[in-house]
Amino acid sequence: MFNLICSPAATPTHSKGKMTGSHRVVLLACGSFNPPTNMHLRMFEIARDFLHRTTNHNVVVGLMSPVHDKYGKEGLVSSSDRIQLLRLALNSSSWVHVSEWETRQDDWTPTREVIQYHQNLIKSTLRKLGSSSSVSRQGRELVDSLVNGNVDPSVKRQRVDGTPSWLAHLSGSTDPVSVKLLCGADLLESFAKPGLWKDEDIEALVGKFGLVVITREGSNPYKFIYESDVLTRHQRNIHIVTEWIANEVSSTKVRRALRRGDSVKYLVQDSVIDYIYKNALYNTHNKSAKGSSLISVEKRRSTSILKTHSIIPWHRYRQCHII
Repeated sequence: MFNLICSPAATPTHSKGKMTGSHRVVLLACGSFNPPTNMHLRMFEIARDFLHRTTNHNVVVGLMSPVHDKYGKEGLVSSSDRIQLLRLALNSSSWVHVSEWETRQDDWTPTREVIQYHQNLIKSTLRKLGSSSSVSRQGRELVDSLVNGNVDPSVKRQRVDGTPSWLAHLSGSTDPVSVKLLCGADLLESFAKPGLWKDEDIEALVGKFGLVVITREGSNPYKFIYESDVLTRHQRNIHIVTEWIANEVSSTKVRRALRRGDSVKYLVQDSVIDYIYKNALYNTHNKSAKGSSLISVEKRRSTSILKTHSIIPWHRYRQCHII
């Protein structure tokens, strides 16, 4: 695999056969997530594996930032529904979270500003951590206070709605953390479309923050980098990650299948399918959920049988949590 990055020397540690470097990184993906697919989730796993294996980066958290309702995209369901879908999809992930900040603004926010906000929030949190005399003890208490809104640091689970729980991943160290934009090759190609991006935004996204680009079938990101003076100038800050297991699942194709009443099982999480049909999203109000309703019936049946035998059921409905 060819990598554009010439990373500085580092002394990495090893975890499960992969290198984990000293440069802490947050991966942030912006998009509609309408709905979130398994490929959206896979991007984070692929990118983290690649960065740990080939660079001195240590990915501490992943963030998914759904676009504002005023983005104006046809067929875009409400941000509250998309946030809920993301929470359900990410329930099994210990390190990827939803960031609601973008959806809570008064209007659509350019990607550059979304990344800058998260970078500023991280820097502010690290400064507060640095003011603690003990990172290991007081630092953890401070992050818990920031995340859970605790007045009393001894109260660990006093949650305040809307607080960014992912900040807890920063505890234990005051080392710098940089935010990088995780995206598909189609976003890289979109830089070449006249009027779509401001030149200063492209310069900041690539030069200041950096990109982690997941390839797709038929794309040639190296060609687009070559044809762009800005991308060529900052190519050391662009990580091209080859997805060898081709997966062309897209939200557009999932929505089309849902409109037609076709099964989308194994394309999105089961809990996402259940939520879509329960709330009649994507024109599913006159259609039955293929696979989803059967899953729910089997879960209830199995749970009932297991409770009869006083055994804790191993499969439960996935709960919600919040890049």
